[in-house]
Amino acid sequence: MKNSIRVERARHNMTQQDLADRTGVTRQTIAAIEQGKFNPSTVLALKMAWLFGISVNDLFELEETDWE
Repeated sequence: MKNSIRVERARHNMTQQDLADRTGVTRQTIAAIEQGKFNPSTVLALKMAWLFGISVNDLFELEETDWE
C-alpha cells in the first residue's frame, strides 16, 4: 500500500516524532508506515488523515499487489 504521509508531514511542518506524539504511537511506527513496511490500524489511519485534514483515501492508496 502506498501512502503520502511523508508529503503531508512536510506540508504541515511535522516531524515523525510530532506525528507519533499526536497519534499515540512511536516514531519507529511512523517510519515503518512511511517505508511501506507496516500497515496501520484503521484507527491510526483515521487519526492521521484527520490531523492532516484529508480523507484516508487521499493518504493511502492500494497497489496492484495488495489484491493478491
